[in-house]
Amino acid sequence: SSTRSIGPVLNAEVQASPRVIAHRGASGYLPEHTREAVVLAHGMNVDFIEQDVVLSRDDVPVVLHDLTLNDVTDVAVRFPDRQRADGLWYVIDFDLTELRLLQVTERRSEKGPWKDNTRFPQGIGTFRICTLSEQLELIRGLNRSRQQNVGICVELKQPQFHRDAGKDVSRATLQTLTESGWDVADGATMLQCFDAAEVLRLRTELICSLPIVQLLSKAPSSEEMQQIGRVADAIGIPVGQVVTGAAAEGQPAITDVVQRAHQSALQVFVWTVRADALPAHAPNLETYVTWLVKEGGVDGIFSDHPDLICRWRNRQTDEASARGPFRLLNQRKPDAGDN
Repeated sequence: SSTRSIGPVLNAEVQASPRVIAHRGASGYLPEHTREAVVLAHGMNVDFIEQDVVLSRDDVPVVLHDLTLNDVTDVAVRFPDRQRADGLWYVIDFDLTELRLLQVTERRSEKGPWKDNTRFPQGIGTFRICTLSEQLELIRGLNRSRQQNVGICVELKQPQFHRDAGKDVSRATLQTLTESGWDVADGATMLQCFDAAEVLRLRTELICSLPIVQLLSKAPSSEEMQQIGRVADAIGIPVGQVVTGAAAEGQPAITDVVQRAHQSALQVFVWTVRADALPAHAPNLETYVTWLVKEGGVDGIFSDHPDLICRWRNRQTDEASARGPFRLLNQRKPDAGDN
């Protein structure tokens, strides 16, 4: 039997396709998940802004992608003696008041700056960690002042990790959504999670009626797709699971994953399109997005550079408008006096 209750919310006709989701905000231009990245993404008129949620030690949902603070904050300088035995600083080891002291930076890795140091410079600006409640309040305010209807896409990060620490990230997040008025299944709020057991728990134990995206690291089998379709409304998969490369004469090699998902009434969102990290087989961003949407049939795209996806989408709309309505070649235009 199916526990999915709101499929029509995502499956309703949408004027603009694909949906554009700002991946961790406008993270190609500003440090990810910061207030500034949210504001910039909103100004790009995206459809959704993504929030990854982890819990602080005092159980406050905060917006961070990692369970650890090493790669996006100055925690090693601010709290040099608070790392665990593995050398990492974990978010759940810090209260919100402590997390607020940290300076958020552009993501870095052990190999050096992210994306060959071509993104926002490290070491400048004053960026801070946000709570989920703060970001939801900000987006709602911008929706009002800009007369927009930008939605949110909230990812529950590693529920089992939190559960092992005696924390319930799903329940805490749903409570925040309710308190902030973002818990209505009107299409403005989506949840996403990699943990299939947690997705089922959302539908059953937690009685969540919001659209849910089952995140996957690879395309599911047809049997798995049917199982997912009983609970979730969409799947989120890597872009490489849809366009695997370039075939003969520069044409894309497309899998059947979107077709199979649609047969199970599931939409398909892909992650992550980055203008500064296109796959080798993609000649340019516009061609790559064309492959994903027009050849692959994806319903939504997560992007660090969502403005470029919106620009591509707007261009398709403009071209369709320029062509005008379809008319048979021998069809007579109506005269001014026709009724």
